[in-house]
Amino acid sequence: MKQAALITAAVLLVLYITACNILVSAALVPEFMERLDAFEELTEEGMEALVHTEDIETNKAEAQDETKAWLESADSELLSVITEDGCRLVARAFYGPEESHKWVLLLHGYTGWKEEMFPLACRYAKMGYHVLVPDMRCSGESEGDFIGMGWTDRLDNLLWLRQILERDAEARIVLHGQSMGASCALMMAGEALPEAVKAIVADSAYTDAYHMFAKQMKEWANLPAFPLLPGAVLMLRLRGGYDLMDASALEAVKRTSLPILFIHGTEDVFVPPEMSRELYDAAAGEKELLFVEGAGHVQAPDKEPELYYETVFSFLEKHEVR
Repeated sequence: MKQAALITAAVLLVLYITACNILVSAALVPEFMERLDAFEELTEEGMEALVHTEDIETNKAEAQDETKAWLESADSELLSVITEDGCRLVARAFYGPEESHKWVLLLHGYTGWKEEMFPLACRYAKMGYHVLVPDMRCSGESEGDFIGMGWTDRLDNLLWLRQILERDAEARIVLHGQSMGASCALMMAGEALPEAVKAIVADSAYTDAYHMFAKQMKEWANLPAFPLLPGAVLMLRLRGGYDLMDASALEAVKRTSLPILFIHGTEDVFVPPEMSRELYDAAAGEKELLFVEGAGHVQAPDKEPELYYETVFSFLEKHEVR
């Protein structure tokens, strides 16, 4: 009887460890995600979760046409850096007027890529900014084993800040991210950043990766966070080298005096708008909060482009990024 109980316990433990490993791989390992067709499913579910109204579709199409025309003559260069753990990261730099010292680092979202940020790059370029748009770890042309949920990316992106400062010692830098990229920018703010970083724009940021995982487990797989998520956190620490519990934008904003503009669509069902309110309330420095009515996840620039960009550039001018 005792032996049978031990065998049963051992089998359950193996099954638990296997399930936790599968969870980590299905959410954070691109090669595994591709085998599961997870990218396609995430894309389809993400599209379904967006708001589909005529004004959003029209504004998005116009922004894409404007971006396409800009790209034909933009002065750009492909850059790369090597991380401490040997990953090659790739970014596209767009250069503005020689006399300008305004720079923006644009950071994409979960399973995204740099090209998604080109409409924002276009707008910044037309305001006289130099623009650097990286593929973050495991995305686009950049290497990596595990998606960093903003946490490992916060250190990777310090390498891009160095690249900017090597090119322009007088640079005045903005961090502007969407979704995971927004949370990454906020996590970066918890580090000892160069004085050249002057402000952050966080569009649709989540408070922390752990609670986002718990939310998506329930919505995507109808699974409770306990007991799988604590085990997945341990597996990620062992396999990926970072602790999901550390990936907190909420804790980072408490430690920074940088000005932060928080933006969120009121119809965002992927990252709850309340998360931006919570981040805003916790931020220690100067701050503003813009909720865009009727916008879904990272759809604020398409729902209200004039309001979005007027708010962004007024905020940056106010904080002397000019």
